[in-house]
Amino acid sequence: MDRAPTIRDVASLAKVHAATASRALNPRTRDKVSPRTVQRVVEAARTLGYAPNSAARSLRTRTSSVAGVIIPDLRNPMFPPIVRGIEDGLAEAGYMALLGNTDDDADRERELVATMRGRQTDGFILATSHRGGIPLDGTVPVVLVNRRTDVGDTPSVTADGPAGVYALVRLLHELGHRRIGHLAGPRDVSTGWDRYRAFQDAMASYDLTGPVEFCDFFTEESGRLATARLLDATPDLTAIVASNDLIALGCYDVMNQRGLRCPEDISVTGFNEMPFVDKQRPSLTTVRIPLYDLGLESARLLLDRIANPSGPAKSVVLPTQVIQRESVARPSRR
Repeated sequence: MDRAPTIRDVASLAKVHAATASRALNPRTRDKVSPRTVQRVVEAARTLGYAPNSAARSLRTRTSSVAGVIIPDLRNPMFPPIVRGIEDGLAEAGYMALLGNTDDDADRERELVATMRGRQTDGFILATSHRGGIPLDGTVPVVLVNRRTDVGDTPSVTADGPAGVYALVRLLHELGHRRIGHLAGPRDVSTGWDRYRAFQDAMASYDLTGPVEFCDFFTEESGRLATARLLDATPDLTAIVASNDLIALGCYDVMNQRGLRCPEDISVTGFNEMPFVDKQRPSLTTVRIPLYDLGLESARLLLDRIANPSGPAKSVVLPTQVIQRESVARPSRR
């Protein structure tokens, strides 16, 4: 095709009327078309490389076809796959993502939200929310990704963190570990708090208790500081469950500095299955969460929220899987 494809071309390939194709590609009217027809139209648009004329649609519908996406730390390797899923999910409806990074700074988050609202974004996907709430007033559609609030009044897409932590503790227990510590994430973030609570519950199920050190951030540096405190207080640990992979890498650093071997002296586990943890030495045992799918589902949930702003706040929880590698083994005497 020598020219840019039009909505009529999409309709022709999908074998529907042009008006039906237009409704199927617009999240505000998609619910007026059968799911099977929507799928056929979306596939036709993707095949043709059709891109809606967002400027014309903005004038006609007073929407921008832009969603604000705010993440806490671009340096964290888990976020690029999530953002990729978000972009692909939004593109299905002709939307694009406007990305912002907060560096875990609440003031920066508020500035980004204000700036993006000034650009007439149609909604937000936030990976920065804290347990206490979100920095928005409820007048614009919002979906949380990889986070949730304690109130639960905002749609969210998360992975089943508690199940993952429980599986890690079970694995270590089956290997013979009884002195297991936890490097917990920040208390004010649902991922940190939920994994901490899951660790406590899992240990209790085996009639065990274990020392805990909280990290201020999900970073290697926080992991190093917390590991030093944990080992100073409990030098006879045989295993450590870290709240995420970056914290686990910080744990590796401190162990190396102190001449401790992993897993011969202390087994270590992470969480998130971020890229390249399988290339670490030793390769890191962790919990795989579907990063791309987290983003994809959050985009679809936001599009649904834009189309039905008064609908119930849906909560989507995706499954997790333990990936056992070289960083865990049976405990040995030191």
